Amino acid sequence: MKDEIAKNSIMIDKNILIVEDDKIILDSLCEFLSLEGYQTSGSETFRGALSRLQRQSYCLLIVDLNLPDGDGFELLDITRKRYPQTVVIVITGYGTIESAVRTIKHGAYDYLTKPIIDDELRLAIQRAVNQQSIISENERLRMQLEQKYSLENIISHNYKMAKIFELVEAVADTNTTILMAGPSGTGKSMLARAIHYRSSRRNKPFVEVSCGALPETLLESELFGHVKGSFTGAVSNKDGKFLAADGGTIFLDEVANASPALQVKLLRVLEDRQFEPVGSNKTQTVDTRIMIASNRNLTEEVKQGRFREDLYYRINVVTIELPPLRERVGDIPLLAKHFLWMYCTRHNKQKLGITDEAMEYLERFSWPGNIRELENLMERAVLLSKDKFIGFEDWPDSIKNGQDEHQETYKPMGLKEARAEPEKKLILQTLEENNWNRQKTAKILQINRTTLYKKMKRYGLDVEAERLGLT
Repeated sequence: MKDEIAKNSIMIDKNILIVEDDKIILDSLCEFLSLEGYQTSGSETFRGALSRLQRQSYCLLIVDLNLPDGDGFELLDITRKRYPQTVVIVITGYGTIESAVRTIKHGAYDYLTKPIIDDELRLAIQRAVNQQSIISENERLRMQLEQKYSLENIISHNYKMAKIFELVEAVADTNTTILMAGPSGTGKSMLARAIHYRSSRRNKPFVEVSCGALPETLLESELFGHVKGSFTGAVSNKDGKFLAADGGTIFLDEVANASPALQVKLLRVLEDRQFEPVGSNKTQTVDTRIMIASNRNLTEEVKQGRFREDLYYRINVVTIELPPLRERVGDIPLLAKHFLWMYCTRHNKQKLGITDEAMEYLERFSWPGNIRELENLMERAVLLSKDKFIGFEDWPDSIKNGQDEHQETYKPMGLKEARAEPEKKLILQTLEENNWNRQKTAKILQINRTTLYKKMKRYGLDVEAERLGLT
């Protein structure tokens, strides 16, 4: 894909279309620019120019405003909308300040009056071609971002994630507010970007704000901006993140950290898309899609009086609950191998894979830090491992011991109670790995289906299956 973009860039790098109704001037410009090393095409009419633009890509369009069968301004508008990578230079024999201003407003890069002076034309074209290169590079980078944050790049075979992907497909190209729940490190930010790049707002900004990373006194200013002198240190006016995301998407992470006063402002933005910067009475309106994430249980936060009930119901339109990594055991090998390849490439290391024994340790671990913790672990292993294969000896003690800092300490219990939890966990994992196919699950567990149904009912797994629509 990268090579194809580069190839197309080379093809249109020096392609120029000249639209001029005077054949003598047209032939003269074509000859001059051909001698300058450009590939030129000419058209004496509006319709002829449209036909050429439809058949071929051009880096530059030189157009006379006065055409026998159309308006040069209309051709400017069409080029700007349909062929945004083509830069336009306008030439006219009736140059006025008003017409110059009008051409720039219609998207022209430069404006020249007849008679055309060679040096002026040469300089204008050089600047326009440089501008076209910048446009092409920006388009290439935008395509790379789309590819990087596409939904297809979120690696999973888990049935819960499959249902999330279906939900994303349904709501991605709407303006509805999305609430993402789940522990830290489960990929909420990446999923938010995937939704943005799957929507019609993909060419507009994606702005991410971590509400937990900023002091309460600065968060309001960061989101809504401020005016000069509104507080100590406000030495100039500043636009906030909502204004920066105008036309695009804003993603508010850790929203439970917002103060009660800020929650009131957020409620208004969600309802009216309006706000006032700190210290200002001027209302600003934005067209911004809002996505919100929390690693806390917002229902519990509402019960405790720490989060506004009306705000909660306003943001709880579409909820996506990302499961912790410990509930996606089948995804651990996929993710580990992906991170292995990624960090081998980034750090120029050669590793052939992960041993089966080492992988078993990863699958048994509870992953309190979720995907982020696994990613950090794989980068560490790539950097420190001395063998071609990553082995269990490359894991830190917490992984090898199957313990983490959140692991519960000993508490007295009967044998029946002690056996129940691991049995429930094993049944749940087997059901998940087989997409809740009970016949396959019973066969793997070496029990009959009736016994499996009874155990599912005992541990409440039948309720879970019914909730997921898998009964």
